[in-house]
Amino acid sequence: MKIVFKNAKIYEDGKMISRNLFFNGNSLSFIEGDFSCFDKNCLVIDNVAIFPGFCDVHVHLREPGFCYKESIKSGTLAAARGGYTAVCSMPNLNPVPHSVANLKIQLDIIERDGAIAVYPYGAITVDQKGQTLSDMEGLADSVIAFSDDGKGVQSEQMMACAMQKAKELNKMIVAHCEDNSLLNGGYIHDGEYAHAHNHRGICSKSEWGQIARDIELARKTGAAYHVCHISTKESVDIIRKAKADRVDVTTETAPHYILLDDSALQENGRFKMNPPLRSKEDREGILGGILDGTIDMIATDHAPHSAEEKSKGLEKSAMGIVGIECAFALLYTNLVKKNIISLERLIELISVNPRKRFAIEGDAGFTVFDLNEQYTIDPAEFLSKGKSTPFEGERVYGKCILTVYNGKTVYTNIKGFEEKNNG
Repeated sequence: MKIVFKNAKIYEDGKMISRNLFFNGNSLSFIEGDFSCFDKNCLVIDNVAIFPGFCDVHVHLREPGFCYKESIKSGTLAAARGGYTAVCSMPNLNPVPHSVANLKIQLDIIERDGAIAVYPYGAITVDQKGQTLSDMEGLADSVIAFSDDGKGVQSEQMMACAMQKAKELNKMIVAHCEDNSLLNGGYIHDGEYAHAHNHRGICSKSEWGQIARDIELARKTGAAYHVCHISTKESVDIIRKAKADRVDVTTETAPHYILLDDSALQENGRFKMNPPLRSKEDREGILGGILDGTIDMIATDHAPHSAEEKSKGLEKSAMGIVGIECAFALLYTNLVKKNIISLERLIELISVNPRKRFAIEGDAGFTVFDLNEQYTIDPAEFLSKGKSTPFEGERVYGKCILTVYNGKTVYTNIKGFEEKNNG
């Protein structure tokens, strides 16, 4: 299929520039001068935006072990629909990738079914139990970094050993920070909604206290350290200070922590995730971290579960929501169109910075969006097996119409494309 993108806005060297481009079915090239000489069978599409493929460093693909929630095939197709050409898959799987043999099971499925690039994490500890280090040395050449995501490493000594080993291997520690001793059976934020509706709350210190501990360990060991899905204003402040002190630390947040707080909660499992939606002040602190550069990237923490697992209300539903198929549209609509950040800054947060920090290079591919198309987020249309999102029913701008990875079209939603491509 051949396409001329007329008057396209393309991201190049940190800026959006206007050009005409030709897509030959595999790659893009600039059109110099008049494009009327191109094949009459070319589809001409006007006024789109073309970005480097997005990169999500925090997704749960659930395979092996939990294919009823998601599979590598369904998860990577969902990612491509959202404009992503690279994802990093978390290790809370069965078997846990704490050994070369366990990891190979996952790698074989990725090779067979991955629609885009998938970079697996290795577990920090055996079975993510926090008691014995994984085979970090054996895993190092095949994993993007080490994480026990879904569980905080409770022992300071164990985390120190992990950082020392990661430093030796030139690998990063990517930490889900959660102090179990402070949870007290909580499942939403310990804030106004929890108090008003008689729910058990999760205090903010359960997150930021462990971040503070780990930053001191990173300072002492010199390890590269990345903090997952921060949700509190204190977390932002601690990381901001650590960066000023030249600790090798980066962090991510997720769209729901930028756009929602606990005032949005409903008695529905689609509002339950870990960390939970925090207070308005926390949301403002997270946005401040985006604006001043303390927060380096936005990841989705795409965490699919079955409909049954998410149908049990706030108390009993499984933790986790999906969002990789609507993340860009939500951020573009609520941040860029409202002039809170520039489009270029958004692309840094979801494509450039993740690739830089995680050393994800090579052919990233590209994605094409119609930024003028407005639509309603409908989970029934998701390619992910997971359908639970707090953003269901939201009106947004920015629809992905094409994603290309390694010269292959991995997602398309262009009217007339399939007919011409097959005929």
